[in-house]
Amino acid sequence: MTPRSARRPRHVTLFLCGDVMLGRGVDQILPHPGDPKLSEPWVRDACDYVGLAEAVNGPVPWPVDFTWPWGEALSVLDEVQPDVRVVNLETSITRCGGPAPEKAIHYRMSPANTPCLAAARPDVCVLANNHLLDFGRQGLTETLGALSAAGLTPVGAGHHLEEARRPAVVPLDGARRVVVFSFALPSSGTPRAWAATADRAGVDVVPELSEAAAVEIIARIRPVKRPADIVVASVHWGSNWGYDVGDDQIRFAHQLVDGGVDVVHGHSSHHPRPVEVYRDRLVLYGCGDFVDDYEGIPGYEGYRDDLRLAYFVSLDPDTAALTGLRMVPLQARRIRLERAAPADAAWLRGILDRISGGFGTRFALDPDGTLRLRPCGT
Repeated sequence: MTPRSARRPRHVTLFLCGDVMLGRGVDQILPHPGDPKLSEPWVRDACDYVGLAEAVNGPVPWPVDFTWPWGEALSVLDEVQPDVRVVNLETSITRCGGPAPEKAIHYRMSPANTPCLAAARPDVCVLANNHLLDFGRQGLTETLGALSAAGLTPVGAGHHLEEARRPAVVPLDGARRVVVFSFALPSSGTPRAWAATADRAGVDVVPELSEAAAVEIIARIRPVKRPADIVVASVHWGSNWGYDVGDDQIRFAHQLVDGGVDVVHGHSSHHPRPVEVYRDRLVLYGCGDFVDDYEGIPGYEGYRDDLRLAYFVSLDPDTAALTGLRMVPLQARRIRLERAAPADAAWLRGILDRISGGFGTRFALDPDGTLRLRPCGT
């Protein structure tokens, strides 16, 4: 009999989520808050965002411990025990520099609060997005240093272009690996001027959703990908609001899959966008927000930004084909994630069915409140 430890795993499970924003109001309730002063057009003190959340859902017992913002998401992660955890870190970690003049909204957290990020035990922190240089290249340098000091792996940004384009590699058992590439598009609000160069720090900015851009990315992936690898392309793209996905995004995602990408992990929108299965590969066009201080901010209430999803993607360990997708609905309350109510989980199921229907994708709502991708034809 083959020892259990030597048996081939039935599947590899990835945890993916949307934007993790630990700055501003989140930073203020943690044990070591930074300067609350903001340069936003309408809000000048980050503590005001805590007040907005408290006005909607009740008092936040601040200062809170480092696990508070993740809330019940941590117990969900402990239950599922994914093999790899990937988050989109949409926050600079710095006390340095002034706010970028080309931006109206700036996010940063105190380096002393980095244990909050570490509490979720991410294997990869995606950095190619529209907030990592909110406090300039000096702020980016401190962010990279804080992640390194915490033993966390960044991808999508670096001290120079080669580092910004370098994938994150997470070893699994034997020869298997999960390889994560990260890049951002200007459509997400990422300034083109933030692009890393041979002698300048920055993020990996892909200028447009063109065939040439896809070919260039694929040319980077092919020399790295081994036969047993699972490749994730984590893409910050698109607008904040709206369910529509442009034809250019669809073509680009398909080109990436055709070129060797096994999972397209899209993010930028404040709410979930459609889910597609293309050639047995998963395309998440937008994962929505995950952790932030957005409670109580008026406008766009119809999108239910308070509802969040934890995505658990199961893949065949030999072929990297999709074998299952489970999504756990959560709700932001008092700057903390809680399990969503059954009615809210049902609402999310209805939205995902509607917006993903054009891709032939449907979802089931399990008795425990988990959303599950239904096999084709069911």
